[in-house]
Amino acid sequence: MRSKTHELRNEIISIERIREVLGIPRSRESGFIESIPFSENDATAGSETELQAAVVGSRECVDLPKVIEGSNYFANVVKRAAAGDTSNRVVTDLERYIEGNTEGIWENSWVRFPKSRLSAYARQIFDSDMLLDKKNPGGHLRADASKFMLTQRGEDILRVPISYLIKLSLANLIGSQTDLPELIRCTGTRLLGHFLNDNTSPETFSFHVVPLKHETGFGRGIAKETSKRYLLTQLLIMYANESFSLTESGQKAFLYFSPHPPIRQKRLNECISDSFYRELFMSPCLSGWDNGQDKHAYMCLCHQVLSRSQLNAVAKLKDAGIIVRNLAVLPNTSNISLANNGTHISLGSSKLTHHLADEGSGLTSAHEKFMGDLVIKIVEHFLPLFVGTYSAAPYRLGFSDFHPEKVLGFLPHELDYTHLRMIWRRWKKKANLKVFG
Repeated sequence: MRSKTHELRNEIISIERIREVLGIPRSRESGFIESIPFSENDATAGSETELQAAVVGSRECVDLPKVIEGSNYFANVVKRAAAGDTSNRVVTDLERYIEGNTEGIWENSWVRFPKSRLSAYARQIFDSDMLLDKKNPGGHLRADASKFMLTQRGEDILRVPISYLIKLSLANLIGSQTDLPELIRCTGTRLLGHFLNDNTSPETFSFHVVPLKHETGFGRGIAKETSKRYLLTQLLIMYANESFSLTESGQKAFLYFSPHPPIRQKRLNECISDSFYRELFMSPCLSGWDNGQDKHAYMCLCHQVLSRSQLNAVAKLKDAGIIVRNLAVLPNTSNISLANNGTHISLGSSKLTHHLADEGSGLTSAHEKFMGDLVIKIVEHFLPLFVGTYSAAPYRLGFSDFHPEKVLGFLPHELDYTHLRMIWRRWKKKANLKVFG
């Protein structure tokens, strides 16, 4: 059996060979449609939800403004402005961000609360997540552990992002119930792993895979699962606000659906350095990975590459003939792309899952990758039809922002120049921008 699998791994992969392995009839034969992966009664689905987090409170109580005002970055900017080495506008913009927030809503801020509020089980979870390598319980702590554990007036204080607060809230609830039925305790413990984060926004993914069948309502089935998960997340935030004394200390946490990142965060991003933005908002990856510190470093690198890629996109726009003069609005060398929100749907196939689990089926991970690459190519081919055509969250651009180097974003890296020119031509026509008639 193993020799057969080894031979299949070394063969030239083709659609025809995959069809034979899966036992699918030829396209003109009877039963072809019913037997292909992702057909009716075969497709499954799961979803990942990225939510917008915010903390409501005064600048004296909430973590984000306190960190900005107490940072070396802010102190150095003030010194450079006083010495005339930099514009006073940088200081003014930062002060306006903090002092002008009359609503007291601080998007993507972290929270602080006494460690004594945690149950023994929640404390065990937190201590485990602080390890450099979670597979080594007796090992060292993360090098950045001091960011999450502070001491104020002789009391141990935890400082964590909202995304991790949700997991701690569930762990605290499990650990504080002495007469919890074993089934509920085991289920709650299993669900801890579904609250993870590597981007700025808190993320959850499906508690179970949903079959897309007529009796489950097809898409309604995954919508129900997502709604229940969202409800549980809201209940956990409400519990955390009370159990961890967040409301009492003037920092009330919120979670909500928002298709676009906050405008205020975008404005803050435009007036601070790339590295300081990452220090404020990049997820520390406390949950979901054995080595969260390495994952955090990788995500910081991703953000840096994405930020720099905007400059490379300008050159591509010039090569494409969209920028025709040596005059361009340089994009900010930082961006808030990793603060994206939304719902991601993942489709699966019961047939593919079954064959991949069976070593003797002949279907290997190489075949799976081949099919995945094929799907990606098909999506990329039709992508120009959907960009700017279909959107569940329309976004209105200001007059001064309507420049190709800003509006087209990362599309120069993803599309052929022909498609890129077509999109820009249609967007310009749709915008119908005029100066003095």
